[in-house]
Amino acid sequence: MAPRILLARHGQTEWSRSGRHTGLTDLPLLDEGRADAGLLGGRLEAEPFAGLPRAEVRTSPLVRAGETAELAGFGQRATPWDALVEWRYGDYEGLTSEEIHARRPGWLVWRDGAPGGESPQEVSDRADEVVAWARSADRDVLLFAHGHILRALGARWLGLPVSFGARIRLAPASLSVLGWSYGEPALESWNDTGHLAA
Repeated sequence: MAPRILLARHGQTEWSRSGRHTGLTDLPLLDEGRADAGLLGGRLEAEPFAGLPRAEVRTSPLVRAGETAELAGFGQRATPWDALVEWRYGDYEGLTSEEIHARRPGWLVWRDGAPGGESPQEVSDRADEVVAWARSADRDVLLFAHGHILRALGARWLGLPVSFGARIRLAPASLSVLGWSYGEPALESWNDTGHLAA
């Protein structure tokens, strides 16, 4: 079995709802985010995943990711891993894109990084570490983490520059699967929120 990475973005927080860049600020889930994490867990328990009994589970050490893993039913199996923390936004932590553009017109985190935080290369290096680990054994992995680091993982799984992450958005509590097609890394599914549909 060729290993896959299943990516679970954390549920909604106050800052994700308002579009504020949330790196290391440790916010809990909103009630909506908690409910959506439970629905995500139901999706992972159902076919074709059937609870992923052989998968290795890791989570960002930040509360919103760990809480999502717990509510999805994977808390006891999840190991926190610093490589999965969100992009460190430095001076732009807590700001919206509009507020950042007022200071720095044309700014794009995927190209410009964050002053006082991480560069795209640093995030790419972290993503490469996760991809190498995921491919190192004959088992799937399930990761609970954040929008930008998971988008970086998608790009690097495909062997593309981390800037490709700008083109593949992720919704809160979404599920994505990085797999294989004809022996090449592929997106099996991306930003799937069907389990959240009312």
